[in-house]
Amino acid sequence: MKQQIIAMGGGGFSMEPDNLALDEYILEQTNKPHPSVCFLPTASGDSPEYVVKFYASFTKLDCQPTHLSLFRLPTADLSELLLAQDVIYVGGGNTRSMLALWRGWGLNRILRKALENGVVLAGISAGAICWFEQGVTDSVPGELSVLPGLGFLPGSCCPHYHSEEDRRPAYHRMIVASAIKPGFALDDGAAVHFIDGELSRVVRSRPEANGYRVDSVAGEVREQPLEMIDLDSYEIN
Repeated sequence: MKQQIIAMGGGGFSMEPDNLALDEYILEQTNKPHPSVCFLPTASGDSPEYVVKFYASFTKLDCQPTHLSLFRLPTADLSELLLAQDVIYVGGGNTRSMLALWRGWGLNRILRKALENGVVLAGISAGAICWFEQGVTDSVPGELSVLPGLGFLPGSCCPHYHSEEDRRPAYHRMIVASAIKPGFALDDGAAVHFIDGELSRVVRSRPEANGYRVDSVAGEVREQPLEMIDLDSYEIN
């Protein structure tokens, strides 16, 4: 089975409710006519408004949506629920709190098994950086910092690369100082799609969105734009 992870720098139903191109792309990767998708709003504290936005958008798509709240006593076996999905979609918010809660519930192990079983793992912002070894996060008030992720993907990830003015310079400083591993920077509306741990393609829902591979050479930042695929003209193979 293919192991697929789709990480979005921003966008998706929560930021572009009238443009669900990224969400449709994620569902298409299952190659199923009516895939099941489970939303994990953990990073938002299981915000009811966030959950409502998810259902408002995904009930318009050809899928079977559900969600999992960890802040209310789950009524289903977590492993059984998540391993039965075709897509697990992680929302944005406080990445540090999300990962701590996941580890407390054992979701880190369940998500690894889901990936190995062919479930598509996807997410936005916190739901993007969590899959990497490291990410640039604002989980600590007043500063951007490096946060260890689940390590399902190598390197690091920085979301909201140009929409939040401090993101790009902070990521550059971290890279040059070797405080964070080289990795990927993603604008809102851009997503990297990994298959079996390798970058397969980079897609976008809006023409100004871009993705970058960022590292350092001789103490200088090297920012390489990635080849983007516009979803308004993309056809799945």
